[in-house]
Order: sequence, then C-alpha cells, then structure tokens
Amino acid sequence: MEKTSKLSGFYKLSVDERRKIVSEFADLNKEEIESIGKNGSLPMQTADNMIENVIGTYELPLGIACNFLINNKDYLIPMVTEEPSVVAAASNSAKIIRESGGFITNSTRPVMIGQIQFSGIKNIAHSRQIILEHKQELLDYANEQDILVRFGGGAKELEIRIVTTQNFGDLLVVHLFVDCCDAMGANAVNTMCEVVSSRIKEYLKEGSVGFRIISNLATERLVRSRATIKKDLLGEDTIDRILEGYEFAYNDPYRASTHNKGIMNGIIAATLACGNDTRAIEAGAHSWASITGKYLPLTKYEKDKEGNLCISIEIPLALGIIGGATRVHPTAQANLKIIGAKTARELAEVFASLGLAQNFAALRAIATVGIQQGHMKLHARNLAMSAGAKGEEQIQKIVKQMIEEKNISMKRAEELMEKEKEHLCS
Repeated sequence: MEKTSKLSGFYKLSVDERRKIVSEFADLNKEEIESIGKNGSLPMQTADNMIENVIGTYELPLGIACNFLINNKDYLIPMVTEEPSVVAAASNSAKIIRESGGFITNSTRPVMIGQIQFSGIKNIAHSRQIILEHKQELLDYANEQDILVRFGGGAKELEIRIVTTQNFGDLLVVHLFVDCCDAMGANAVNTMCEVVSSRIKEYLKEGSVGFRIISNLATERLVRSRATIKKDLLGEDTIDRILEGYEFAYNDPYRASTHNKGIMNGIIAATLACGNDTRAIEAGAHSWASITGKYLPLTKYEKDKEGNLCISIEIPLALGIIGGATRVHPTAQANLKIIGAKTARELAEVFASLGLAQNFAALRAIATVGIQQGHMKLHARNLAMSAGAKGEEQIQKIVKQMIEEKNISMKRAEELMEKEKEHLCS
C-alpha cells in the first residue's frame, strides 16, 4: 500500500487509531510507538542528564499535521503545542495546497556563523590585514577541533567586521563560517571560536578577546518554500482580501508581529517535537524579519497573471537531526522518524513549508470567517474541561450549548457545569 499523508477524517479517529496509522506510515517499532503513546515517555534518568535541578517532566499534546506534499513527497509532521486549532489549520491548508501541486522548496548549505570579538585594537586596518594573511591557517586550525570535516563540513570561510560602540570604541569582529552538515552546530562552532580566538590573539599581540560564540542570526542557512494556490479553490474575493491582509502586515509592524507569530506557531511546534532549539529558531526568525531595519513579514503573497495566489517564505532555520536532545530524547527520535527527513536541510524545508501553511491558514481565516470561529470552537473544549466537565458526552454538551449561544467563555462554562451538577443531584 502506497504511503500518503492525505488522511481524510484523521481527526475523527481515536488516539489509538491515529497512532496506528502514523506508526505504519513511519514503520515505527514497538519501542518507538510506546515513546509517543505513553505518559512519561522520557525516562527520569535521561531527563536528569539533560538539564540541571530536575524534579520531573512536563508534557504537552503531540499532534500530527496531515496532507503535506513537499517536492512531490508525502510527509506527516509531528507538532507539540498547547494552542487549539494550530494542527487542524496546518492540515487544512496543506490539503488545499496539495490540490494545486503542493510545496516546492530549496535551501542553502547549513552554514552557521561564529563570532569572535576583540576590543582595544589600536590599528584596526593593520590588524584586519594580519588576520586575513593567516586566514587559511586559522580555518585549518579550526577544523582540527571537530569531526565535521570528515562529513564534508567544517570551517569554510572567515571575514572581518567592524562594530562601532558608544562606550568601547570600534570592536574588531571575526566571523567564522562553519558548515554544520546535519547538526544544529552550536557546540562545534563555539569550540572553534574558542581555539581560533587564541591563535588570532597570538598574531595580533594587542587588544583583548571578548565574546566567542555562535550567532543565531543564521543568514547563511536560509530555507525557502513556495506554493501556487489555484484561484478556483479560493475565489477572487478571498484572494484579494488575503492580499490586503498581507499588505497590512508589510506596512505595519504591529500587524507583522502577529503575522509572523502565526508562522512560528507551526515551526516552533515541530521544532519542539523534534528536540531542537526553539529559542534559537525564534530569535533567528525575528532577527531576519527586521534585518532591513524595518520589521517585515517572513512570507510574501502575490497574484500571478491567471489570478492564482502565489505564496512563499524565506527564513533562516538552524535545525539538526543529530546531536543535542535529538540524540537522547526517545519521542524526539520517533518524531524525526515519522517525518523521515534524511538531512537537516530536508527537515528545514519541511518546517518552512509548515510555517507557510500555518500563515496561509491564518490569513485565509481572517479574510473570510474571522480567526475566532474555528479557534473558539476548539477553545470551548478547554473551557468545558477547566470548568470540571468529564467524559466526552458531558464535554460535548457544554461545548455545543456555548457555541449555539455564541457565548464561549469561562463564566458560561462554569454556569453550565453548575446546572449539570444540579441535574445529576436531582
């Protein structure tokens, strides 16, 4: 049977039925199935070795975004999130985009930048020349520190920047460009920066070494995804309203912030599911959004000459499929297997497509029924459970009444739950 991510009615199935389908899609073994299916799948000993002062573990829902067709390949995407409607919105958008041919992606090499900062340099221009004269020696020395070279990676280039400060004068900053292969690369880059800084200090014989650390603005590690959505799937009026919403975001940073937050709803949920660094991804994305000096949307929306909606995203994504939590967290390992990405670049292209789908879902909802309609229906379940409703029948009863009354609020959920208790006691 051919594998496909097009799963009609997936949300109607039981948790066990969904898990069975995903397990068959990804060929999960018994241990991997258990790691995504039981409470406390992260062993306490493993957790205790991952961070300091461990007292337990903290769980969030793990869902699957369906229907993704990326470069003519089917993907199921695990997402960890507490926010209602995010997984459903991504799946619905992917279904629409699939009908127009799916997503097309490309990406640059996974190059990260390490920064080595020097202060107190009297002759900046002279020092710059000295460093550049020893460039190949410095790159070779950096590559002696790590195993990336044997996989085709390692330190590839070096450049020098001058950063002017108000209180400390001009800072000489060396940028070390490191191809991190299938790793996120922070440890490798930081190690290289440490050793290279000492060697540069020997060459310069003046000034002092300051910060030696990776930059999370991964301008050399860009990922792009695009899709063209046929106008008959949306309608001309909806397309025009979506484009108006995009123009709003492009020209107003207050709107652009929420626009980009919608993108990150998907990317961060998948990043967390796969044991990658969500803070690095978030910092890099928003830095990239403002790199021109103006905070802009991470996506672009246009109409082609036939009136179809053309959507695209360009974003830096420093992701890894080896190292860090991906190596030790059993559920992260299972989730990576579900996605099936063979390289960090492929993983990044999947995540960029997810972010684009999430953004399209938000703009389409706002342009048509409004963002709250679908969101609040799902939110109503959380309110009902928070008010004390137990069992699917009781939860659905309270949810249905709140929706019919168009009064989805904690106060109303509590009032309805009180009536339920009175009814049960009578």
